[in-house]
Amino acid sequence: MIVKEINISMNRQCELLGIHRSGLYYTARPESEENLLIMRMLDEQYFKTPFYGCPKLTRWLHGQGFKINHKRVDRLMKLMGWQTLYRKPNTSWKNKAHAVYPYLLKDLPITEINQVWGIDITYVPMKKGFLYLCAIIDLHTRYVVNWSLSNTMTASWVRSIVEEAITVHGKPQIINSDQGSQFTSDEYTSLFTDEKSIGFGMKISMDGKGRAIDNIFIERLWKSVKYEDVYIRAYEDGVQLYEGLKNYFHFYNHERMHQSLNYKTPASQYKMAA
Repeated sequence: MIVKEINISMNRQCELLGIHRSGLYYTARPESEENLLIMRMLDEQYFKTPFYGCPKLTRWLHGQGFKINHKRVDRLMKLMGWQTLYRKPNTSWKNKAHAVYPYLLKDLPITEINQVWGIDITYVPMKKGFLYLCAIIDLHTRYVVNWSLSNTMTASWVRSIVEEAITVHGKPQIINSDQGSQFTSDEYTSLFTDEKSIGFGMKISMDGKGRAIDNIFIERLWKSVKYEDVYIRAYEDGVQLYEGLKNYFHFYNHERMHQSLNYKTPASQYKMAA
């Protein structure tokens, strides 16, 4: 699809093909068929029991007929980015060498567009592998301001998604994420602290690990994406998944009515207030 040996920049090729520059790398991650099946089952189970940890999930998989030990379950959970919801913060999976920023949304009225963006990454299953999906939503209107697919969860990938969103929609006051290593890395946070960066001046907010209510809007987005599109379509590969999600996010922004928005669409509220 993308050709490196021609005198056209990657950005221009992506524009001509109608794909995100940051979503260029969507070759599926390889795993065994059984592991892919287990990961798909875990992905669906997460929305039912996000408070399950490795021991309970191992027992649950035993009940589903799998001969699997806790080490393998733990590896697959980490590969998927599963973050069990605990009553107390669980900080075991973050990079302790990275700075963690305070949570800024407690008791904060969110009353306008580009006041707060939420960003997160989720695992997306396919028939022949899996990819990671990153999205940014405007918390006031639920409008998806940018999204991208990749086969790795890197800080540079996440940074590029935010840069694209700022270029198109302008800077929000606050961007909220979890404490994952991609979001605490210097490569990501310098986007907001370096005076020469496009995101300089934005405030960084980070959820406490395991706090169920902190990023609830984007968690609801993941549930909608998966139950309304990914699970029922069972995409074969990354190209099909990209095209399918492109259609779904257009539907989500421009056609899907939200009860919390008085049955209006995110796009109508975002553009009306812009």
